[in-house]
Amino acid sequence: MNGENLGVAYNLEDLSEFLRRAGLDLDPVAAAASPLIDWRGVGPECWSIDGRG
Repeated sequence: MNGENLGVAYNLEDLSEFLRRAGLDLDPVAAAASPLIDWRGVGPECWSIDGRG
């Protein structure tokens, strides 16, 4: 938080868990569409819900 790296998300469930730990309880689909996320490199269109592609 506050610019601190919270880890690496490998799928939308990882992202949702990082957000939950930061106090934002969003399901994976809502997290993928959130304007709060600054996607770098690939984004949610390259991930499936289960992280397999």
